[in-house]
Amino acid sequence: MENVFQSQHPLVQHKLTKLRDKATKPKKFRELIREIAMLLIYEATADLALDETQVETPMGIASGALLREKIGLVPILRAGLGMVDGVWEMMPGAEVWHIGLYRDEKTLRPVEYYNKLPVDPTVQVCLILDPMLATGGSAVATVDILKKWGAQRIKFVGIIAAPEGIQALHSVHPDVPIHIAAVDKCLNEIGFIVPGLGDAGDRQFGTG
Repeated sequence: MENVFQSQHPLVQHKLTKLRDKATKPKKFRELIREIAMLLIYEATADLALDETQVETPMGIASGALLREKIGLVPILRAGLGMVDGVWEMMPGAEVWHIGLYRDEKTLRPVEYYNKLPVDPTVQVCLILDPMLATGGSAVATVDILKKWGAQRIKFVGIIAAPEGIQALHSVHPDVPIHIAAVDKCLNEIGFIVPGLGDAGDRQFGTG
């Protein structure tokens, strides 16, 4: 699939298998979400722009590079919150902006209830964080919001996607790369990914 990047890293696949297991308790589930996010963000940021620089080491001058662009993390509440800490460990200078969307259980469409973006963009690259790309409605709505805000580059970073979700996002925003750990079989009749892992928010916060 074009502009879809599925991680083949053995550690990602190992941790994803443990994440799927229905016997995995919330504490371990949260740890796995954080660890997988850290690994996925390493791959998703491979094309970030750099500026050349020099630093003085104890033994002399070394050539190096620093990130040119400011990064913004946009977790979709609430499940996306679990991915923030893992990404922050890799990029502690990233800004975090929250967008709250919930899925109407009857229509399966997203409803926005929270948005704390500043008036003007403060970052050049936005990384949308959400463990599940199911129907794609929340992802499409978030990209809509970010583009209206003026975001220059947007990427979606998730853990499990359904083909329907990928199609929904790319039918509207084909320019948004999707970085994912796995692409699963399909959605069921209530809009959950199969085989998936259930409700990522409930499993993180022990509310299922």
